[in-house]
Amino acid sequence: MARDSQAALTALNRFGFGARGGAAGDFINAASDPRGFVLAELARPNGALLEVPGLLSTPELGRQVFDYQFEIQQARNAAKVAQHGASETPPRGSDATPPQRRNLSLSTAAKEIAGKDPQAVDNANAAMMPSATMQPPTMQAVANPPKPPAEPPNIIQKTFRAEALARLQRSVVADCGFVERLVVFWSNHFCISANKGALARMWAGSFEREAIRPHVLGRFSDMLKTVEQHPAMLFFLDNQQSLGPESRAGINRHRGLNENLAREIMELHTLGVGGGYTQDDVTSLARVITGWTFAGRQGRLGTPGSFVFNANAHQPGTQQVLGKAYAQAGIAQGEAVLSDIARHPSTAKFIATKFARHFVADDPPPALVAKLQDSFTKTDGDLRALATTLVQSNEAWQAPLTKMRSPYEFLVASGRLLARNPEDPGRYLNGLNVLGQPLWSPAGPNGFPDTSAAWAAPEGLKLRLDISAQVASQLADRFDPRDLLELVAADAASAETRRTIERAESRQQALALLLMSPEFQRR
Repeated sequence: MARDSQAALTALNRFGFGARGGAAGDFINAASDPRGFVLAELARPNGALLEVPGLLSTPELGRQVFDYQFEIQQARNAAKVAQHGASETPPRGSDATPPQRRNLSLSTAAKEIAGKDPQAVDNANAAMMPSATMQPPTMQAVANPPKPPAEPPNIIQKTFRAEALARLQRSVVADCGFVERLVVFWSNHFCISANKGALARMWAGSFEREAIRPHVLGRFSDMLKTVEQHPAMLFFLDNQQSLGPESRAGINRHRGLNENLAREIMELHTLGVGGGYTQDDVTSLARVITGWTFAGRQGRLGTPGSFVFNANAHQPGTQQVLGKAYAQAGIAQGEAVLSDIARHPSTAKFIATKFARHFVADDPPPALVAKLQDSFTKTDGDLRALATTLVQSNEAWQAPLTKMRSPYEFLVASGRLLARNPEDPGRYLNGLNVLGQPLWSPAGPNGFPDTSAAWAAPEGLKLRLDISAQVASQLADRFDPRDLLELVAADAASAETRRTIERAESRQQALALLLMSPEFQRR
């Protein structure tokens, strides 16, 4: 049974989130048919979708942010008017007339910046509105100054926590967790950061639910299009600020391109560094996707918070990208470019390499990369086929378990083993912050690192040990760590790990050591 146990450990750790505690029987099921155990999740219709009552759509969430920020803006403007009225009254007996001050509201300032383009006014307003977490500026005391409306337990943070809880609960209860691992991979590949601002934090979960999950087992080209047109991505990479230099809005406002989104599409989302594109291609793609934006609070071009195409901001004319001319008009031009880039050979190679690196090894076997690249190309980017090819490849099972679990994988695996389906996301969110992987909040558009070196540093391991000790201090009395070791690895557990747990001074110490063992930390 030793060989089957090792394959079961690989099935659970490499492709999933580890074995669940209790009576789930995950290790036994995985040992009986390791590959079938993993692949079973791919056969479930709509298995990647996350439909939870109370989780709203991106436009609905956007409207909440816009409305709240507008209330804050109005209250602050009123406070400023009251402040000026109190402070600018001439002293008694003075003939001096106070100089007039030009006190523009944010809305007026936005209009001046935006010129005559209505949608640009809308988006400028949205961009200038303060985050709901910002504090009002310090003001001189005035009689009964208007106050911003009290924020009901921070609607933005409340939404973020609800989205996080739904994701965590799905990860903890999944049979294997392979589909959820795919969601995590693609969400990090096409990442945004909740730290960008109020809209990004409000949209972090809906972005994953709407742009990633429906396509995890679909076609890469469909996911690419949905991602690049999602308001969260457009906001994160500032495409709502990008104007065609010769578009109506560009001429009126004397502003031009923002290349952020175009650059990351090529460098991080599709072709990869060295994928055959040039700076001229980046600039051309930036022109192609001008006008890709989202409707602001007033909804002049569409439902507030939804993707819209603003023809007034779009650069007119034919554009050449990667040696091909695109003469399509409007939004069709950008969609045609994305469709071709999704099928480019460099994209197939980049995705195959990154996929193999995530699941198998920091330096993945070349034969495995070749198989994945061939599958991606021949199936027109069918991601279910890509995942199946990975699991069916011998190379994916023969490579030793050397990769370190990411902080998210570690915390979810702990919850699964200890049968702790979270009712509040706080412990997980705090743990992720401590361990350097705050949920949906990477430091840059390249996402969180995906190599063992990033998570195996001495300081990181010490923090994991601290968290393991805290968990053990709370739960050790409920479990026998030796029984948990059988659930985690059974016969695949090393003699050294068994001795370490058996010789521990207490159950608490034994449980902490189990959570830090190679059988638990490596995948």
